Amino acid sequence: MVLAAADGAGSAALAELGATLACETFARLVEAYVGKGGRVAAIERPLVERWITGLVYRMELDANRSGATVQDYACTLLAAVVANDTAAFVQIGDGAMVISNGAGWRHVFWPQHGEFANTTNFVTSQRAVPTMEFLRLDEAVQEVAVFTDGIENLVLQKASKTAHAPFFDSMFPPLRKSQASGVDAELSQALDKYLSSPTINSRTDDDKTLILASRRRA
Repeated sequence: MVLAAADGAGSAALAELGATLACETFARLVEAYVGKGGRVAAIERPLVERWITGLVYRMELDANRSGATVQDYACTLLAAVVANDTAAFVQIGDGAMVISNGAGWRHVFWPQHGEFANTTNFVTSQRAVPTMEFLRLDEAVQEVAVFTDGIENLVLQKASKTAHAPFFDSMFPPLRKSQASGVDAELSQALDKYLSSPTINSRTDDDKTLILASRRRA
């Protein structure tokens, strides 16, 4: 399974397109790797660095055709590649990923923020590869949440640098009951309604992308 989320920089003219290209290109690079016999258990940082270089090259090609610059495509990237008994995680920028193997919740990386709260790293910056977070876990990850920075304050305890367990304890049970293969449209609509509610919007005005994935059953 490949999960990818990206948040376009507010100052970038083509940020939405950049976020789309980042997610789609990363997923296709992983698909090509697995299609050639590559195993998630063999993914190492140098390989992921080449993937990041490849997706930026894809943005450069698009920029050259449209008369833009690659900085117009600036965005963050969070990605999880999960197999049966191993998983690889990649992050450039803010947002975070939270995982569980059935015993509590823990974040994979802490959000990347700069000197100021509203600054971060982007895949199009020269610092993208050096600051990229990479981790491969050789364990059976049962559940994953991938989210952009708009809901960081709702789901992370910044003082203790931990995941806010009550949020995930409430969000995952409906998913475990789902009989859908792949994306559950009904649950996705309910999640969209919740994240767009006045209560949530009063607490954040940034991108609120949230991906939940589970292979546990109720």
